[in-house]
Amino acid sequence: MKKIIVAITGASGSIYGIDILKKLSQLPDIETHLVMSDWAKENIKLETNYTPEQITEMTTYVYDNHNMGATIASGSFRVDGMVVAPASMKTVAGIAAGFDIDLIIRAASVMLKEQHKLIIVPRETPLSTIHLENLTKLSRMGVQIIPPIPSFYNHPKTIQDLIDHQSMKVIDNLGIENNFGKRWNGQENG
Repeated sequence: MKKIIVAITGASGSIYGIDILKKLSQLPDIETHLVMSDWAKENIKLETNYTPEQITEMTTYVYDNHNMGATIASGSFRVDGMVVAPASMKTVAGIAAGFDIDLIIRAASVMLKEQHKLIIVPRETPLSTIHLENLTKLSRMGVQIIPPIPSFYNHPKTIQDLIDHQSMKVIDNLGIENNFGKRWNGQENG
Protein backbone atom coordinates (compact mmCIF):
# COMPACT_ATOMS: atom_id res chain seq x y z
CA MET A 1 0.00 0.00 0.00
CA LYS A 2 1.49 3.35 -1.07
CA LYS A 3 0.63 6.38 1.05
CA ILE A 4 0.55 9.71 -0.78
CA ILE A 5 -0.12 13.15 0.67
CA VAL A 6 -1.93 15.56 -1.66
CA ALA A 7 -1.90 19.22 -0.62
CA ILE A 8 -3.98 21.83 -2.42
CA THR A 9 -3.07 25.47 -1.76
CA GLY A 10 -4.71 28.75 -2.68
CA ALA A 11 -3.05 29.32 -6.04
CA SER A 12 -5.20 29.24 -9.14
CA GLY A 13 -5.35 25.76 -10.63
CA SER A 14 -7.02 23.79 -7.86
CA ILE A 15 -8.25 21.40 -10.57
CA TYR A 16 -4.70 20.00 -10.79
CA GLY A 17 -4.73 18.79 -7.20
CA ILE A 18 -8.31 17.59 -7.51
CA ASP A 19 -7.54 15.60 -10.65
CA ILE A 20 -4.42 14.00 -9.13
CA LEU A 21 -6.44 13.01 -6.06
CA LYS A 22 -9.26 11.63 -8.22
CA LYS A 23 -6.86 9.58 -10.33
CA LEU A 24 -4.94 8.24 -7.33
CA SER A 25 -8.25 7.10 -5.81
CA GLN A 26 -8.85 4.96 -8.93
CA LEU A 27 -5.62 3.03 -8.50
CA PRO A 28 -5.31 -0.11 -6.37
CA ASP A 29 -3.22 -0.07 -3.20
CA ILE A 30 -3.03 3.74 -2.94
CA GLU A 31 -3.94 5.47 0.32
CA THR A 32 -4.35 9.24 0.02
CA HIS A 33 -3.97 11.89 2.70
CA LEU A 34 -5.49 15.28 1.80
CA VAL A 35 -4.88 18.70 3.28
CA MET A 36 -6.30 21.92 1.79
CA SER A 37 -5.51 25.50 2.72
CA ASP A 38 -8.35 27.92 3.47
CA TRP A 39 -7.73 29.69 0.16
CA ALA A 40 -7.71 26.37 -1.69
CA LYS A 41 -11.26 25.82 -0.47
CA GLU A 42 -12.24 29.26 -1.77
CA ASN A 43 -10.55 28.68 -5.13
CA ILE A 44 -12.23 25.29 -5.50
CA LYS A 45 -15.59 27.06 -5.20
CA LEU A 46 -14.51 29.83 -7.61
CA GLU A 47 -12.76 27.73 -10.27
CA THR A 48 -14.54 24.39 -10.35
CA ASN A 49 -17.94 22.73 -10.11
CA TYR A 50 -16.77 20.90 -6.97
CA THR A 51 -17.29 21.76 -3.34
CA PRO A 52 -14.54 21.21 -0.78
CA GLU A 53 -16.77 18.53 0.77
CA GLN A 54 -16.86 16.63 -2.55
CA ILE A 55 -13.06 16.74 -2.69
CA THR A 56 -12.78 15.23 0.79
CA GLU A 57 -14.92 12.30 -0.36
CA MET A 58 -12.22 11.37 -2.91
CA THR A 59 -9.56 10.66 -0.30
CA THR A 60 -8.78 8.13 2.38
CA TYR A 61 -7.86 10.67 5.11
CA VAL A 62 -8.45 14.41 5.46
CA TYR A 63 -6.58 16.83 7.73
CA ASP A 64 -7.29 20.39 8.80
CA ASN A 65 -4.45 22.66 7.65
CA HIS A 66 -4.30 24.20 11.14
CA ASN A 67 -3.82 20.82 12.89
CA MET A 68 -0.10 20.73 13.57
CA GLY A 69 -0.63 17.53 15.58
CA ALA A 70 -1.80 15.51 12.56
CA THR A 71 -0.01 12.28 11.71
CA ILE A 72 1.48 13.77 8.52
CA ALA A 73 3.29 16.39 10.66
CA SER A 74 5.66 13.73 12.02
CA GLY A 75 8.59 11.92 10.50
CA SER A 76 7.51 8.78 12.32
CA PHE A 77 4.47 8.57 10.01
CA ARG A 78 5.45 6.37 7.07
CA VAL A 79 4.55 7.93 3.72
CA ASP A 80 5.78 7.38 0.17
CA GLY A 81 5.44 10.86 -1.27
CA MET A 82 3.75 14.25 -1.26
CA VAL A 83 2.39 16.46 -4.00
CA VAL A 84 1.56 20.14 -3.55
CA ALA A 85 -0.74 21.01 -6.46
CA PRO A 86 -1.19 23.81 -7.07
CA ALA A 87 1.57 25.33 -4.98
CA SER A 88 1.16 29.01 -4.17
CA MET A 89 4.32 31.08 -4.02
CA LYS A 90 3.56 31.69 -0.32
CA THR A 91 3.68 27.93 0.26
CA VAL A 92 6.82 27.55 -1.86
CA ALA A 93 8.49 30.33 0.17
CA GLY A 94 7.42 28.72 3.46
CA ILE A 95 8.80 25.33 2.43
CA ALA A 96 12.05 26.84 1.12
CA ALA A 97 12.55 28.79 4.36
CA GLY A 98 11.49 25.95 6.67
CA PHE A 99 8.79 28.22 8.11
CA ASP A 100 6.31 25.56 9.26
CA ILE A 101 3.35 27.88 9.78
CA ASP A 102 0.67 25.37 8.74
CA LEU A 103 0.24 21.64 8.17
CA ILE A 104 0.94 21.78 4.43
CA ILE A 105 4.33 23.41 4.95
CA ARG A 106 5.10 21.22 7.98
CA ALA A 107 4.29 18.02 6.05
CA ALA A 108 6.52 19.21 3.19
CA SER A 109 9.31 19.94 5.69
CA VAL A 110 8.93 16.41 7.02
CA MET A 111 9.28 15.07 3.47
CA LEU A 112 12.53 17.02 3.10
CA LYS A 113 14.05 15.96 6.42
CA GLU A 114 13.08 12.32 5.90
CA GLN A 115 14.28 12.48 2.27
CA HIS A 116 10.97 11.32 0.83
CA LYS A 117 9.59 12.26 -2.58
CA LEU A 118 8.20 15.82 -2.68
CA ILE A 119 6.66 17.24 -5.85
CA ILE A 120 5.71 20.89 -6.25
CA VAL A 121 3.33 22.04 -9.01
CA PRO A 122 3.93 25.81 -8.94
CA ARG A 123 1.15 27.96 -10.30
CA GLU A 124 2.28 31.53 -10.90
CA THR A 125 3.27 33.62 -13.87
CA PRO A 126 5.37 35.55 -14.47
CA LEU A 127 7.84 34.25 -11.93
CA SER A 128 9.84 36.85 -10.02
CA THR A 129 13.48 36.36 -9.09
CA ILE A 130 12.34 35.56 -5.54
CA HIS A 131 10.01 32.82 -6.85
CA LEU A 132 12.77 31.37 -9.03
CA GLU A 133 15.29 31.44 -6.16
CA ASN A 134 12.86 29.63 -3.85
CA LEU A 135 12.08 27.00 -6.50
CA THR A 136 15.80 26.60 -7.26
CA LYS A 137 16.55 26.16 -3.56
CA LEU A 138 13.90 23.42 -3.34
CA SER A 139 15.18 21.76 -6.51
CA ARG A 140 18.68 21.64 -5.03
CA MET A 141 17.18 19.84 -2.02
CA GLY A 142 15.75 17.15 -4.30
CA VAL A 143 12.23 18.48 -4.71
CA GLN A 144 10.77 17.84 -8.15
CA ILE A 145 9.28 20.95 -9.70
CA ILE A 146 6.61 20.01 -12.26
CA PRO A 147 4.87 23.17 -13.46
CA PRO A 148 1.59 22.72 -15.33
CA ILE A 149 2.98 23.33 -18.81
CA PRO A 150 0.85 21.77 -21.54
CA SER A 151 2.29 19.50 -24.21
CA PHE A 152 0.83 19.49 -27.68
CA TYR A 153 2.38 16.41 -29.28
CA ASN A 154 -0.60 14.48 -27.94
CA HIS A 155 -3.06 16.79 -29.79
CA PRO A 156 -5.23 17.73 -26.78
CA LYS A 157 -8.81 18.46 -27.70
CA THR A 158 -10.17 19.50 -24.31
CA ILE A 159 -8.99 21.18 -21.15
CA GLN A 160 -9.34 17.78 -19.46
CA ASP A 161 -6.82 16.36 -21.96
CA LEU A 162 -4.30 18.97 -20.74
CA ILE A 163 -5.07 18.20 -17.10
CA ASP A 164 -4.81 14.44 -17.73
CA HIS A 165 -1.31 14.85 -19.13
CA GLN A 166 -0.20 16.92 -16.14
CA SER A 167 -1.65 14.40 -13.68
CA MET A 168 0.06 11.55 -15.56
CA LYS A 169 3.44 13.30 -15.26
CA VAL A 170 3.01 13.90 -11.53
CA ILE A 171 1.82 10.34 -10.83
CA ASP A 172 4.67 8.97 -12.97
CA ASN A 173 7.14 10.89 -10.81
CA LEU A 174 5.61 9.39 -7.68
CA GLY A 175 6.73 6.04 -9.12
CA ILE A 176 3.15 4.86 -9.70
CA GLU A 177 2.23 3.10 -12.94
CA ASN A 178 -0.66 4.75 -14.77
CA ASN A 179 -2.13 5.43 -18.20
CA PHE A 180 -3.97 8.67 -17.55
CA GLY A 181 -2.52 10.59 -20.50
CA LYS A 182 -1.31 10.03 -24.02
CA ARG A 183 2.43 9.39 -24.08
CA TRP A 184 5.02 10.29 -26.68
CA ASN A 185 5.59 7.24 -28.89
CA GLY A 186 8.47 8.60 -30.93
CA GLN A 187 8.62 10.05 -34.39
CA GLU A 188 8.75 8.01 -37.56
CA ASN A 189 11.70 8.86 -39.81
CA GLY A 190 10.66 9.43 -43.37
